[in-house]
Amino acid sequence: MQRSDAQRHLQPPAKWSDAFKQEFAVNQLNGCVGQLLVSETTRVRVWMIRLKPGERLGFHRHVLDYFWTTSTAGSSLSSFHDGRVAETIYRPGDTKHFRFGPGQFAVHDLKNTGDAALVFTTVEFMESANPPLPVPDHVRVRPGRATWPALSE
Repeated sequence: MQRSDAQRHLQPPAKWSDAFKQEFAVNQLNGCVGQLLVSETTRVRVWMIRLKPGERLGFHRHVLDYFWTTSTAGSSLSSFHDGRVAETIYRPGDTKHFRFGPGQFAVHDLKNTGDAALVFTTVEFMESANPPLPVPDHVRVRPGRATWPALSE
């Protein structure tokens, strides 16, 4: 099977630490754009992200059109495949939409730099210009399968 441009391998930015470069090399085709895949149909994938202060969601690749909404206030730091670093402040209800053309993508991580849990819902649209990346079964919520602890922890 031939890979699309959206699935091509990249070299990490030279300025990154060796550990960061290694993690990027291993995870740059990671299609898990959240921690928990709570719903999946032929039209959408719905992901949840809950990061404790200082916790980080590792590198992952976006190839599908998507949006995220945050339900908590907080801040984050993201490093991107092209060397950009983005610091973001969130308010509950903040939402951002992204669209990718054929072969377009973004690879980044997400670190909670605030002092409270940072909670997102991310919705990917399966009918996008690029085919979806595979995701492992263990990230999918199934009846009776445990999820993460309550937000109050």
